[in-house]
Amino acid sequence: MKKLPDFEAWAIFATVANEGSFAQAAQRLGLSQATVSKAIARLEERSDSTLFHRTSRQMTLTNTGEAVLEQAQALLDQGAEIESEIAEQVGQLSGVVRVSAPMSFGVSSLAPLLPAFMERHPEVELNIHFDDSFVDIVAERFDLALRISRLEDSTLLARHCCEIRTVLVAAPTYVERFGLLKHPKDLLTHRILMYVYHRRGMQWHFMHPEKGRYVQALPEPVMRVNNANGMLPALRAGLGVTMLPEFLVADDLRTGALVPVLGDWQAEPADLYIVMPPGRRRPARVNALIEYLVAQLREEPWQIN
Repeated sequence: MKKLPDFEAWAIFATVANEGSFAQAAQRLGLSQATVSKAIARLEERSDSTLFHRTSRQMTLTNTGEAVLEQAQALLDQGAEIESEIAEQVGQLSGVVRVSAPMSFGVSSLAPLLPAFMERHPEVELNIHFDDSFVDIVAERFDLALRISRLEDSTLLARHCCEIRTVLVAAPTYVERFGLLKHPKDLLTHRILMYVYHRRGMQWHFMHPEKGRYVQALPEPVMRVNNANGMLPALRAGLGVTMLPEFLVADDLRTGALVPVLGDWQAEPADLYIVMPPGRRRPARVNALIEYLVAQLREEPWQIN
């Protein structure tokens, strides 16, 4: 008589691989360490293979363990999804929502919005990943991502939240030393602080109500950072000029710690989107978070005026 697969043991295996130890997996699952060890032993006996290399100092997956981990993780995810959907059928949102967001925007503007959602839906677990680099949300199994860009043609589904203005700014001490800019071409003689993931790279785009659009190539920056917050101390110290989104500098502009430096020339704005993988029926908890964020971010709470 054919035995059913040991689904529980495979779910435990995936958790052990993710947590890196039997003890941490047991704590994560609310099981005893002995129960976790026995589950792995059952799998190894049934498959006549070794899934983990174990030493006194560390535990790593064998080649066999590496080969089956993705399928085991899928079983674990599917089981959690089934239970979440049942809970949602009776009106209680539950389960994990995986979110990707840019670091600076995520910390300054997304994170403050999350406590209210968490209080409203206490059984929903938020897994937030802050990263300024481009994240493949399909390959990395994110439910949604926040993107600040002019969204190009894409297979991803998208909801527009708001426009985000960008501002060319410097400290008053910098302006005293180097003066205001009259035209974007004046950037060639200024000290540039550069965010390396700027969507336009080493060319900044500007608009003027009478003179139209202008694209300016930049000189070699005096500082490059892969997170925009990293340039703020140098910026406030008067060591350069840079282009930053309004949400990041709104407080500094209100207090006068930073000032706009390019008169009637406006930096090209960007748009804030929530993007989602295509072709997937989204759980109610994911839809609830999307609708909540769209409503909150539409207000642009960071706006200066």
